[in-house]
Amino acid sequence: MYRDRTYENFQTEPKVSCCALGWAPFALLLALILLGCRNQTVYVPMAGSYYLNPDVDLSKLGRVALVEFDNRSSYPEMPAALSDGLFVALQKKQRFGLFEVGKNEPVWRSLQSDVESVWSPELLMEMRRTLRCDAVLTGVLTHYEPYPHTTVGLRMRLIDLRDGKLLWAVEQVWDGTDESTRARIRKHMARKKGISEAAGAEELVVVSGRKFIQFVAYEVGETL
Repeated sequence: MYRDRTYENFQTEPKVSCCALGWAPFALLLALILLGCRNQTVYVPMAGSYYLNPDVDLSKLGRVALVEFDNRSSYPEMPAALSDGLFVALQKKQRFGLFEVGKNEPVWRSLQSDVESVWSPELLMEMRRTLRCDAVLTGVLTHYEPYPHTTVGLRMRLIDLRDGKLLWAVEQVWDGTDESTRARIRKHMARKKGISEAAGAEELVVVSGRKFIQFVAYEVGETL
């Protein structure tokens, strides 16, 4: 009986799926992308160090007043620098409309005098009418020391003027000698410049009061 050897050989030879060949380059590309993501800097600012109301969408806020920080440090120029840095950081995020209330404005003193108290419905209504906004972001620079190493203490809260709800709050100390703070600075710098983390890169920040304040403002802004 005649047997077609060509057909038999075809059947016994290993099969290579055309689909497998077609997807191989994509699989390799995916593996390279995943490897790159694994090596990429992951930056999570202040994880677990602040309160954010889980029932509120901050993007739904209309206008927010950022009140210049009150000062309890020995450096009167630093609250304005911190407020300006936070204003820029929040503007970049574009979560809500934002405007500043400076120390030279008459309403500033009344706002900061009640920064840590519970606001009455009457005061909330008056603030909303005066400022023409939906929420107020107030804060206190509780501590600042540039020597022997930079240290910044900050207390802030975001209050909804429509109902008095606490939307967000933070109370934190940034210490230039603290390794977790220094690690976050390295990650932030690497992310900002698009480079790999480098040991010692944070030194330029921790020895400069202005740069350290800018980093603090950036971290706070990222939590909102």
